[in-house]
Amino acid sequence: MTNVLILGGTGWLSGRVARRWVDAGAQVTCFARGERPAPDGATLIRGDRDDPGAYDELDRNWDEVVDISSRADHVRAAVGALGHRAGHWTYVSSVSVYADADVDGADETARLEEPAAGDDEYDYAAQKVAAEAAVRALGDRVHIIRPGLIVGPGDPSDRFGYWAAAFARAGSEPVLVPDATGRSVQVIDVDDLAGFAANADLVGIRNAIGDPHPFDEVLGLFRAAAGHTGRTVVAADDWLESHDVQPWMGERSLPLWLPRELSGFMARSNAAYASAGGTRTPLEAIVGRVLDDERARGLDRPRRAGLAREDEEALLAELLS
Repeated sequence: MTNVLILGGTGWLSGRVARRWVDAGAQVTCFARGERPAPDGATLIRGDRDDPGAYDELDRNWDEVVDISSRADHVRAAVGALGHRAGHWTYVSSVSVYADADVDGADETARLEEPAAGDDEYDYAAQKVAAEAAVRALGDRVHIIRPGLIVGPGDPSDRFGYWAAAFARAGSEPVLVPDATGRSVQVIDVDDLAGFAANADLVGIRNAIGDPHPFDEVLGLFRAAAGHTGRTVVAADDWLESHDVQPWMGERSLPLWLPRELSGFMARSNAAYASAGGTRTPLEAIVGRVLDDERARGLDRPRRAGLAREDEEALLAELLS
């Protein structure tokens, strides 16, 4: 039986990876603080990765170790404590590691950001680069996965799902959208990614992303799925910026909208992922699942990304006056 250790295993993505390994018949151990349960069939060992002796209970041989941490110090410590006991190591990184986002179609050989010199966990890209370096020290038994924007039901970032909620809650009223001209959207379904990460036969480095789609096409899919019958009102970039609407994420933002000089972030090569058997759920199917999830969670709930409907209505009123 394959012995698998998931560093985490109780979160949105890592829990799905653990579930895939359980379903494959592996003996799965999840190492986490224990604030959430591990998937049925997996064993949960509670521990805190800030503890110097965190890995003492994991002192055994593992066929596979999976880590998704965004803290380089956690990854270095895990590699130091467990690397000699791991037959294969999967690390889920991010396409955020790339230094240049102004080139469409860039692949895994593109230039990386400088690695983090300290432990500032908010320096996400630099932390991921430093973590990758720690994992690569294990040699040719490593698979580094660089996903793009991860989407699907239960997404804690609220970014992709914002547009499902925005069109569904508006009904026959207008929806504020950014200028989608020349922009693309490229995402990876969380279940496609989990399946790809639950594979101890792969080594090397791969971007894990779907195909890029025109931004206006993606908005159209959300609008059609939600049955929205109102207008879409386009706001120019400079107008949105002058009204304190943020791109990409966070409060008072329009998710998926990126500055034009970052167009390559949503248009990277996925050839290596596809050739390694990575699945790409059709975007229309992802949109349908996300819409169902947003309706179940509440269209008007507080969100980590997007505009509250009252803020959107105020902006629309000014734009249309």
